Order: sequence, then C-alpha cells, then structure tokens
Amino acid sequence: MYQWRKFEFFEEKYAGKCAIPDDVTGNVECCSSGRGKVVVGCDDGTVNLLDRGLKFNYGFQAHSSSVLFVQQLKQRNFLVTIGEDEQISPQLSAMCLKVFDLDKMQAEGSSTTSPECVQILRIFTNQFPEAKITSFLVLEEAPPILFIAIGLDNGCIYCIKGDIARERITRFKLEVENSEKSHSSSITGLGFRVDGHSRQLFSVTQSSVSLFSLQEQPPRRQTLDQIGSSVNSVTMSDRSELIIGRPEAVYFYEVDGRGPCWAFEGEKKFLGWFRGYLLCVIADQRNGKNTFNIYDLKNRLIAQSLVVKEVSQMLCEWGNIILIMADKSALCIGEKDMESKLDMLFKKNLYTVAINLVQSQQADAAATSEVLRKYGDHLYGKQDYDEAMAQYIQTIGHLEPSYVIQKFLDAQRIYNLTNYLEKLHERGLASKDHTTLLLNCYTKLKDVEKLNVFIKSEDGVGEHKFDVETAIRVCRAANYHEHAMYVAKKSGRHEWYLKILLEDLGRFDEALVYISSLEPSQAGLTVEEYGKILIEHKPAETIEILMRLCIMEGESLKEGTSGSTYLLSMLPSPVDFLNIFIHRPESLMDFLEKYINKVKDSSAQVEIHNTLLELYISNDLSFPSLSQSDASQNDVSYRERTSSRAGVSNGKLKYGYQEKETLNVEKDRLERRQKGLALLKSAWPSEMEHPLYDVDLAIILCEMNTFKEGLLYIYEKMKLYKEVIACYMQAHDHEGLIACCKKLGDSDQGGDQSLWADLLKYFGELGEDCSKEVKEVLSYIERDDILPPIVVLQTLARNQCLTLSVIKDYIARKLEQESEMIEEDRHSIDKYQEETLAMRKEIEDLRTNARIFQLSKCTACTFTLDLPAVHFMCMHSFHQRCLGDNEKECPECAPEYRSVLETKRSLEQNANDQDCFFQKVKSSKDGFSVIAEYFGKGVVSKTRNRSNS
Repeated sequence: MYQWRKFEFFEEKYAGKCAIPDDVTGNVECCSSGRGKVVVGCDDGTVNLLDRGLKFNYGFQAHSSSVLFVQQLKQRNFLVTIGEDEQISPQLSAMCLKVFDLDKMQAEGSSTTSPECVQILRIFTNQFPEAKITSFLVLEEAPPILFIAIGLDNGCIYCIKGDIARERITRFKLEVENSEKSHSSSITGLGFRVDGHSRQLFSVTQSSVSLFSLQEQPPRRQTLDQIGSSVNSVTMSDRSELIIGRPEAVYFYEVDGRGPCWAFEGEKKFLGWFRGYLLCVIADQRNGKNTFNIYDLKNRLIAQSLVVKEVSQMLCEWGNIILIMADKSALCIGEKDMESKLDMLFKKNLYTVAINLVQSQQADAAATSEVLRKYGDHLYGKQDYDEAMAQYIQTIGHLEPSYVIQKFLDAQRIYNLTNYLEKLHERGLASKDHTTLLLNCYTKLKDVEKLNVFIKSEDGVGEHKFDVETAIRVCRAANYHEHAMYVAKKSGRHEWYLKILLEDLGRFDEALVYISSLEPSQAGLTVEEYGKILIEHKPAETIEILMRLCIMEGESLKEGTSGSTYLLSMLPSPVDFLNIFIHRPESLMDFLEKYINKVKDSSAQVEIHNTLLELYISNDLSFPSLSQSDASQNDVSYRERTSSRAGVSNGKLKYGYQEKETLNVEKDRLERRQKGLALLKSAWPSEMEHPLYDVDLAIILCEMNTFKEGLLYIYEKMKLYKEVIACYMQAHDHEGLIACCKKLGDSDQGGDQSLWADLLKYFGELGEDCSKEVKEVLSYIERDDILPPIVVLQTLARNQCLTLSVIKDYIARKLEQESEMIEEDRHSIDKYQEETLAMRKEIEDLRTNARIFQLSKCTACTFTLDLPAVHFMCMHSFHQRCLGDNEKECPECAPEYRSVLETKRSLEQNANDQDCFFQKVKSSKDGFSVIAEYFGKGVVSKTRNRSNS
C-alpha cells in the first residue's frame, strides 16, 4: 500500500485553533454527534453539548459518577447515556441507562440548565448479571421504538427493545462466546444492518466476528470469521458493511462472510467512515507516532495523511472530521472542494487520477467532461493523437464537437477524425455538417467497407443515426449512387430514390417498378414530381401506373357497393397529374380517354371533360393553354396555316414530305374533332339538365377553332335556336338553314316559330335571287299562320332581286282567307246585335210594364199553389214554406246567375294580372284577337274606368 499516492484533499478548519472548551472540566470519556451538535461525556458525570467550532452550548449532570457511553439519536432529539450513579443498595448495580429529551428543559427557576430525563433503566438485574460494558449501540426503528445493544466483557450482548420512555420494553440476551474463555471473549464492537424489514446485528470480539438475525426467534447466530479486533477499531460503512482493523490489514464483512481486505500495516487505534473515505488512526511502533490517514479506496489513493498526537475520540459532524486528543485539544478536518482538488491534480498532470476522482464522487457530467477535455488537450500537446481522441470521444454530448474536429482536420489525422465522427453518429448527436464530413472522410479514404457499415447501420427502431438527406446528397455527389439509393429506400425518401434513378442513372423501368410498390398516396406524390421524365421516356407504362392510382379496383369496391363513393373521393384525381403531360399532349389524351371509360362518377369529371374537349377541338394538338392563346391567331383557319406551312419549301422532295405531313395532321385533326363531337354528345345525355363539362368553355373552344358541328350541337341543346340559324346564315348554307328551321321551328315539338320570321328577314335582306327558298319559307309561314301578310310584304320588299311572282299566289290565298273571315265576322256581328236588341227590349219591358204571374203550381214541390206564395221576376213561383229562411233568390235560377257573377269576377281579377295578359298575347298566333276578346268582355275598359275614377 506504500505505492498509493498521497494528496492533500483535506484541510484543517478554524486555523488549527480548535479545542474542547474550558467549560468542560472533566476528562473526556465518550463522544457522540448528530443534529448539529457534538456531545461529550466526562468522568465527572457531566454531559456537554458543543456547537459548530466546538463552542460550548450548555452542560448538565447526567450521572453522579462517570459517563461511560453516550449516543445522540438522529430521528428524535433524544440523548441516550450509560454511566454510574450512586449505589442505592448492595443488590442494585450503580450502572444505569438514561434517556434525555433535549427539546424539553427543566422548569424555570431551577439552579441548573438540563434537559428532562424521560427514563432511567437499570441495566443489570438478577436475570442479567453485572459485567463490564465494553460497547454500546442504539438503533432507531419506527419511533418511538428503540433497539439498544450493550456489549459486555463476558461475551454477552444485552438487548433492550421497545418504547424506552414509557418503559414498554423487552429484554433478551445474545451470547457470542462463553465467559469461561479467555479475555478474548470481550465484545469490542457492534454494528446494525437494516435491509427492509430485516434486522441484523454484527458483533466483534478479539477472536471472532458473528452475525445475529434479529427477526428470528430466538435470534440465530452465524460466525463470519475466527479473527476479531480490539476496541475502537470497528465501524460501519455507508453500505452497511462491517469494517474491522487489525495490525496487518483492514477487513470488510457482509452477511455472507469476509469480503475485501486492504493491507494497511500498523496498529489501528481508531477506525471510521466518512463520505466514502476510510478513516484510520495508525500507531507506528517504530517511531511511536500516530498517523491519521484518509483512504480513497475506489481510486486507491490517500486523500490526506497527518501526524497527530494521542487520539481519544473520533467523530464526524458539520461535514468535518473531528479528532479529540487526550490533552483535550482537537483537530477539525474538512474536505476541499472538487475544483481545488482538480487544480492540484492538473498541476501535477495527474489527469487519470482526476478522471477517476470525479467519476467516483459522482460529479456532474459537465465536470467530468471538462477533466476529460483537459486530459485530451494534454495528450494532444504530446502528439499522442490516438489517446487524445479516446478522451475526446468520452466528452461527446458535453463538449462542442467543433472543438475536437478543428484539431483533427489535418489529412494526416483523418483516421482519428473519422473515429470521432463515427462515435458522434452512434450517439445520435451528429448534425448535417458532421454527416457530410464523415462521408467525405470515407470517400477520401475510399473505405467502401466502412461506408457500407455506416450506411446500413440502424438503431433499435430501424432509423438511421445520421441526417438522411445529407448522406444521400454526399453519396450522390461522390458517385456512390447505390449507397445513396439504399439510404433513400430504407428511410422512405422516395423522391431522392427516384431522383437518382431517373436523373443520374436513367433506369426508367426500375423507377416504374419502384413507384408501383409504394403506397398509393406516396406513389401519387412521386409521380407528380417525376412524371414529366417518365412520360417522356415511358409513356405507356406511366399511364398504366396512373390508371391504377386513380381507378378503384377490386370486388369490394364495385359500383353500388356501400361506401364506394367515399373511397372514390379519397383516390387521386387525374387533374393532379395534368402538369406532367406538358410536352406530351397525345399521352394526356390517351390517359383521360382511358379514365373516363373506366370511371363514370368522378368528382373531377367536369375538369377532365374540359381538358379532353380542348385537346379534341384544338387545331394544333398542344397542351391545353387557353389562357395563353392569342385570339387573333385563332381566327386564322387551320387550312390557311397548314397551306402556308406547306408553301415554305426549297424543293420538290421537301414539298412532298411537307404535303404528306400536312395530310397526316389534317387526318388526325378530323379524327380528334369526331371524338370531340362524340364527347359533347355523350357528356350531355338527354336526362341531364347540365352537361359534364363547362358549356361556356366549350362554346369558346368551338368558336376559336371554328368547330361548327360542336357549336351547333351546344346551341341546340341549350335551345339557343336563333344562334343556331345564325351559324347557317354566316355560312350562307341556305339548304341547311331551311332544314334547321324545319327541325327547330315546329311549335308542336317544342320549337320556336319565330325562327321562320328571322329566316324570312334574312332572305329579305340577302340582296340576291332566292325565290325558291322564299317560296318554301312562305309555305311554312302560311301553314302555321306565323306572320301577317303585310309584314311578309314589307320584309321581302327590301330584296330588290325578288319579283312579285314569288309572293303572288301567297297573297291571293291570304286575301281569299281574309274575305272569308270578314264574312264570318259580319254574320257574328248581326247575330250579337239581334241578341242585344232582344235583351234591351226585355229590360225595358221589365222596367215599364207589370208582370202577371199565372203559375198554379209550386215550382219546388209541384203542388197546387196557395197562399202565402212567393213570385220571382224570372216567372217562377213557390210556397213560402218551400223556401228557406231569408231566401231572396230563385232557387232555380240562382246557380246560373252565380256562375255568371263568378265569371265576371274572375275576368276582373285577370285584368289586374298583366303577366298573364301579355303571356296570352305572346303565345297566341293572333295577338290582336286576344286584345279584342278582353275588350269584348269589358275587362280592359272597366279597368281603365276604375283607374280614371
């Protein structure tokens, strides 16, 4: 043990001027500490309490003769003493145990200041014979229970357990050795071991070490060793280990026997334990001096070594070690702070000792890291780079990595730097820059094996310990494409995986297979980003993947299945992928055609049909860009553009090639327009009010690209018949114009008869000979009586090329019809005048002449009429009894009269309904007849009279 280094980790307190106060008059026999006090028992029976710095607080007379043992309790402020008192009788021993409550002082007015003695026990009784007390120990169980062990020189241990203050106690005896043996049977030391509910008691004699299991009844004794120790050389460690000192060594004991021993030579006068340190007062027989050593057993060093005088007591309090000498002087020793100890070690370059010291004393990680850093700097300065890096690696997590990296950036130390960066990544503390630096180290070293290990290493949950994107980017830049792809695939960075496949390696088939293996949502995102490249090189395969993404498949998702509509709404829409077809509109057309053939109820069907229509109708097959189109350019016909394109030729071969190309383009355009017309029709079935495309957009497309067939279909579906015939008029298609009016001008089939009037007006303003067409139009106008002859004459008179022969027959027939109608009207007028004259005559007769009622029978009951009777002006007579009460109208004529009144009232109400009046005028072939009818019924005139009034 002489090889152990000696240090001065402790220092004397109070400038070495520490001693037992003069107020303590007797010789010190025993000491104890706790609860911020040092308790000193003297041979004069007094007990003295000392404060910090061994300053006297107070003392009191505990025993009359001498205080042999004293112990300050920790849980309660009780003091337990053993001493000699006056012997009352020869049968009773003078030795007694007292318990003092230090929180309760004697009543005021007493002559001395002393705590209250709560209990006095006689130690020796008839059952427990008197012997010399050699050791004493108190264990505090759950308050107020105490367990007191008293060791005797006869090898016995007297035990007292219970509530001492209330004298509710149990006494029993433990025998270690027979008293008949030699003096070596004296109990020299005791120690309690508490493990949960288990209570064990170590006992030491000069020749043995024993262990009693107190939870068993009777307590079981177990001999741990056949060697012992003397008094004051027994103590307990903070891990409840028994420590005994012998001249040759210091021994540690646990419940199963002897443990480690430390060969510290010399007689052990005192043994103690303080904060993990072993305290020893060793007598050197060669020079007669006493040495006080403080051993750090973990780090195998002597923390302090002092030559001291004769020591009588050793105890610990206030974080200090207190040695009381035989001459009442004292030595207080305190541990230096960690910083001071480390400074001392750093000055001696004892970095290994410093590291062990901070680790053994459980210093915080920051302090340990600082020591390791200094050690590493020391080794780095000595150019021991490998060992220096070993120290720096231990600082990871506390020391800034840039501090270490900066030291090892030299190419000659790239291996050390690589090692540090690897450890940094293993602990998950690497940044993106660290990953970049490590991968660059691998690539410079061309260490593919280590690169493989680093790239393919994973932690417990399958995630990489480095920044994935940085690793991919560095590997890709260094042309380690396979490694970059591995990381991208393993970490689910599909966009990087595909970027490498497509942009760096050009492996399009593999990229398509990879996209097919992804989840639909991920596959959709990757196709959106890289679809342009895939469509350019693998259009058919890419469209197949898009179809799988956008179309619901499987038996459980068939049309009509519950929840299919919701699931369909969760699928990607073809609209999301339109941008990838920017340079391949023919592929877009193919994709959308396949989609609408499969899916009939997509949420984006309007956008899809709009896009398809634009592709079909456009003169040049290009990506839909209606917002960027120039209207002036679109006004130019397709034929003019193709002819001008074909005209630019430098030779016959070139001209022939361009002509062939033009024919192919023209053929493709016609096919697309046929598809466009079919789409216009199929996307607007008869049972639907609105089509599956934007009507306004469709009209604009048809007009911009001069797609007449589509425009006519849309106008017809929207019942914009005037716009339909306007298209024919612009094209001067007279045959088609008349056919269109035949189809759309028939009111019986929901047509608009006014189209014939517009058609007649067109021919009247045409300025050319169109006699044949006019005659055909006049035949339909005459058949349906659409226009009056005067209007026809005025309209056709504007065309200077038409002769009277065109309308001669029409006029003759109309005049004949008008003559017949006039004749019929005259007959009607005569009839109405005769009826009116008769009515007026009857009214006058009623006013001026008397009425003679000659009926002899009642009109109601047909019996002979007798009085009282009631006669009405309509020549009906009734018994008064046959009429109801207050009956003032003829029961026979009243219904007819009420009907007339109701009709009149209805006409008056209709006179106020102007919308109904104008609707009838508009819908009638002859509006004048409707107005004449209203005047004839007196509705219009009466309304005017009311308004005037």
